[in-house]
Amino acid sequence: MKLRLIQLATLLGLVAAGSAALAQDIHERVIKFGHLNNPDHTTSTGVKKFAELVAAKSGGKIKVQEYPSSQLGNELQQQSALVGGVQEMLVASTTSLAGVVKEFGLLDFPFLFSNARQADAMVDGPLGKALSARLADKGIIVLGFFDLGFRNVTNSKRPITKGEDLDGLKLRVIPNPVFIETFKTFKANPVPMPFAELYGALESKAVDGQENPYAVILSSKFYEVNKYVSETNHVYATNPMQISKRFWDKLTPTEQKLLQEAATEAQNYQRVASREVSSKAVAELKAKGMIHNEISAAEMARMRAAVKPVHEKFAAAYDPAIVTLFNSELERVSKL
Repeated sequence: MKLRLIQLATLLGLVAAGSAALAQDIHERVIKFGHLNNPDHTTSTGVKKFAELVAAKSGGKIKVQEYPSSQLGNELQQQSALVGGVQEMLVASTTSLAGVVKEFGLLDFPFLFSNARQADAMVDGPLGKALSARLADKGIIVLGFFDLGFRNVTNSKRPITKGEDLDGLKLRVIPNPVFIETFKTFKANPVPMPFAELYGALESKAVDGQENPYAVILSSKFYEVNKYVSETNHVYATNPMQISKRFWDKLTPTEQKLLQEAATEAQNYQRVASREVSSKAVAELKAKGMIHNEISAAEMARMRAAVKPVHEKFAAAYDPAIVTLFNSELERVSKL
């Protein structure tokens, strides 16, 4: 019995020593975590869950401070702050990352996915990892991908029931060449503009409309300034959780592991929350007075065919190895 007590005491001592060693590897830190969406959006839900997990896993030593609603600047400004090491984290669209690693533009190709499972498999798999590795060389580490959902067009002029209905519409788009070329294909007038300026531009009629997932349309109250919302589902949007490489490299291995685990858990939590909100958002937008319409399968097929030249044009300018990987992954996920 005495021997067993000694062995138990020794084991507990080793566990305590290990825990103490791990605790010493976790330092007091503050993470400024910025994003573009309002505090009631599911992006904020994910950031709050991440903050909660980090606090629990670090014993309260690492604090995550959320800065929603573009408080730290537009996404390009915040990305620059990450590279410079003056901001620690950001969650924003893959579209803006195409200016850093142009092959991220592959994820913006229109009409790639028919459901969220396909999109998750693409970004969580070899393609997402390959793109993230290239981004690390530019000063940004990707810890995961939040869900933003399928993007849909809203405007103040008319419902979009076919590609021709976009003709002449002045639409705000993310400053991304794939988006610009896609809408030019349908003879719309795409206007690149930071998200923070969008509501004012819609209100003043500087632009006729915009395109975003349902949850963003609802959270941003675009129903106040646009009458029509059309289920174009033209691009599936995912938001990478980005962390400054300068900050990351200062972390201990224990801290890096802790943040990665928290990010993966927060990602999975946010995806579920985001999709639940999106499924309810259409009814809420209708209740707010928006006129909603879907697009027939035949017209969707016509639109998909119309943008094939956009795929080909941009793919030709990308690294052939990444494009090959993209095509093989697209074939794989299309079966999900």
